[in-house]
Amino acid sequence: MNILILSAGTRDKVVQYFKKELAGQGKVIATDCSELAPAIYEADEYVLVPRITEPGYLERILEICRKKQIDGVFSLIDPELSLLAAHREAFLEAGAVPVISDPEAVELCFNKFAMYRKLCELGFKTGRCFMDPTAFFKEVQAGRMHYPVFVKPVCGSASLNINKVGCREEVELLCKLNDDLMIQEYMDGQEYGADVYIDMISGEVISIFVKKKIKMRAGETDKSVSCKDEALFALLCDFVTKMGFRGIIDIDLFYIGGEWYISEVNPRFGGGYPHAYACGVNVPAMILRNLGGEANQPAVGAYREGIAMMKYNEIMIREMQDNA
Repeated sequence: MNILILSAGTRDKVVQYFKKELAGQGKVIATDCSELAPAIYEADEYVLVPRITEPGYLERILEICRKKQIDGVFSLIDPELSLLAAHREAFLEAGAVPVISDPEAVELCFNKFAMYRKLCELGFKTGRCFMDPTAFFKEVQAGRMHYPVFVKPVCGSASLNINKVGCREEVELLCKLNDDLMIQEYMDGQEYGADVYIDMISGEVISIFVKKKIKMRAGETDKSVSCKDEALFALLCDFVTKMGFRGIIDIDLFYIGGEWYISEVNPRFGGGYPHAYACGVNVPAMILRNLGGEANQPAVGAYREGIAMMKYNEIMIREMQDNA
């Protein structure tokens, strides 16, 4: 069985995990647009590809799938997830199963205001959001909204261009300078993250790993501690089932006043997934089992509590053959 990991970048651990699970029974092939992406050198083979925005990118990836006899393919960056989901049939025709949710669910994750409306529709607690500054200012005047708030792109990732704003003048200025911004309630509570795997064959929630976030950096979890909460497990099972997700997803949450609030969803491996793996939550094995035509048995909460993850810097040194 051969696995293709797209846009591997710096996610060395994910590549290593799949190599370990395959244990010589298949290959891990990684791609990136840069020869300075360290994770590609952890793979059995790597292929340098154009940027995803360049013409012919999809055709190049499908060519790799056919040539390398790829069985399963997934990406580690947000901009590529929509491409995988939208062209699922093309990948299946090339022999590769995209490890991704349906296009509708993926697109909903990348439109934060649409996700907010969906969460409200389904009855899940979340921070209030506004696309219309006038409507927001009316709520402030009525005492139903308070500063600070976040002003952020409706579609965005990696915590880019997010501003914590403390007054009306700042909100007005940002909304004047940028299009497609939304105003989001500041959720003043403890932040958590959940790595969830939904079986691609049975559709059941197979695994949930929850971590209390201690420190964040550039939108990713830098330090965290594993924890369990049966009420949260039940809430997440209900949420992902109603949303129709499949495969691996990463969910951001807040615990405020004794209640859980869902913030955002990333339909891919989260940057903090190595914490889950180290605690025994082996999503690569679950994916490979599904790709082999076998459903996984549910094991929600099957991990140890009180285990801390602490990221630290490391370097890779390589002699480059062509530096022109």
